[in-house]
Amino acid sequence: MTTEYGLLGPDDPPVFEIHNADGATPLLLICDHASRAVPACLNQLGLEPHVYDLHVAWDIGAAHVTRMMADLLDAPAVMAGYSRLLIDLNRAPGHPQSIPEISDGIVIPGNLDLTEEDKTARAETFHAPYHNAVTNQLAQMWRSGPPPALFSVHSFTPSFNGEDRKWDIGVLWNRDLRLPVPLIRKLRETGEKDGRPLFVGDNEPYSGRELAYSIDLHAGAAGLANCAVEIRQDHLETTDEAAHWADMLSDALREIMARENLHKVQYF
Repeated sequence: MTTEYGLLGPDDPPVFEIHNADGATPLLLICDHASRAVPACLNQLGLEPHVYDLHVAWDIGAAHVTRMMADLLDAPAVMAGYSRLLIDLNRAPGHPQSIPEISDGIVIPGNLDLTEEDKTARAETFHAPYHNAVTNQLAQMWRSGPPPALFSVHSFTPSFNGEDRKWDIGVLWNRDLRLPVPLIRKLRETGEKDGRPLFVGDNEPYSGRELAYSIDLHAGAAGLANCAVEIRQDHLETTDEAAHWADMLSDALREIMARENLHKVQYF
């Protein structure tokens, strides 16, 4: 694949993946930070390979959970194909943190001194195609069924700025309560980790009222039910652990998705 900006070569991966595109459930799963890939022409942005094993490059384990949930729920999923270090898909192009020069104390040499043309190339090559894919998938689902809901999967670091985070999972939302409130309740009542109840954050460790670009853009503005989850990345280090979270979340969502108000257009 090539683009007019020449950032992608024939051996580079696709900009996005659509998994289970014909899934019958009126729920679209998205994963903004599913991949740590960088196109060959950008030379790993000048970073050592080990940096791409860290959270700064992608949401560790989130793609596995998303793909498993799509299969369990028979729902489609759209997943990003490239690292958040190129451009953050969960922020608007032009946002100060959209193309980070420093992330978690790590200088990103390939993001320094970029021209406007460079930044536009990143947005047009990686950001726009991914979000167009989400828009198109939602439109296809909506044309053939009831208004779909949107569910975004992320993971977070167990400590940040020297402080430990107590939560196992956070549910992030902005104004629409229909999906997040029953999900928080369900996870607190029935979710477990290592035989104990889950610590479930309500807009923790991040707030959907401050950072909710993707769910606001594709669902909030259209009146579709939506929320995002953030799972501790050290709970997603193996396939079995990812499967445990996929099972828990899918079980909770099956019950919630059966509620009639989940499939109405409502603005909040």
